[in-house]
Amino acid sequence: MPDTSLGFLGLGVMGGPMARNLIKAGYAVTGFDTDRGRLGRFAAAGGKAVPSAAEVGGASEIVFLSLPTGDVVRQVVTGEGGLTAVMRSGLVIVDLSTTEAKVAQDAAAACAPRGITFLDAPVSGGEQGAIDATLSIMAGGDAAAFARCKPILSVIGRSVVHMGGSGMGQAAKLINNLIVAAGFAAVCEGWALAVKAGLDPATLHEAIKGGWAGSRVMEETIPRLLKRDFVPGGTVDIMTKDVGYALNMARTLDLPVPVTALVHELFRMAKAQGKGPKAQPVLITLWEEWTGIQVGGSKA
Repeated sequence: MPDTSLGFLGLGVMGGPMARNLIKAGYAVTGFDTDRGRLGRFAAAGGKAVPSAAEVGGASEIVFLSLPTGDVVRQVVTGEGGLTAVMRSGLVIVDLSTTEAKVAQDAAAACAPRGITFLDAPVSGGEQGAIDATLSIMAGGDAAAFARCKPILSVIGRSVVHMGGSGMGQAAKLINNLIVAAGFAAVCEGWALAVKAGLDPATLHEAIKGGWAGSRVMEETIPRLLKRDFVPGGTVDIMTKDVGYALNMARTLDLPVPVTALVHELFRMAKAQGKGPKAQPVLITLWEEWTGIQVGGSKA
């Protein structure tokens, strides 16, 4: 059994499967989530459930975070009773969440005086990638700490790449997500046009999926459109947040990103209509409502 004691904070759609894969690999994992159901499932899988984030920090050499926003990451790391107050010098925090580069850089700066190393290591691949341990992981921060953590990260991800200094993992993930978001929007727009033109949506998928338009986003989106399956995995809410972070990064760097800005507005429209908790392909309903068409089966 691996002798490194691990902690895991945030046991949701992504964090739960990642923590379970670490347990399956033989690691002793101590975990906490504010949702008791998630914590119970973690314990049933062999994890040690504890009643607070502080107890996770006190019991672990390396603590993994999978949290919803940058504000939550800041609170867990540096807030009252946070990890910096309970973890010892020489330990590591690995943030698997998607936030902003500045969140990672601020957290790393706050950890350094305590002798704690903070790595930002956001993941891509969605819920199925977390379940199958095939995630892509983009890490930023201290190279030696990354080398120490890479064998463990390789348990949950197929690709584990060090991107550079603190915050560079988050920068890479935001670029990943703006491309993914644009892909969802393009596929939905294309299939709306297809139906308007009289094409069969399933036949169109068969015709073009092997060409340059083919992508993992298309393969995720089209079956959902045909079945009207908008149950998450990933959600409109999460994508709206992540693309907003990418816009903030671009504006800070004074780089025009007009496609990203338009895609963000489309996701914001869907969110404003109450579709935030649904999967990203629900974006198709915008075109359906604008034009009176329907892609796939019965309307959701």
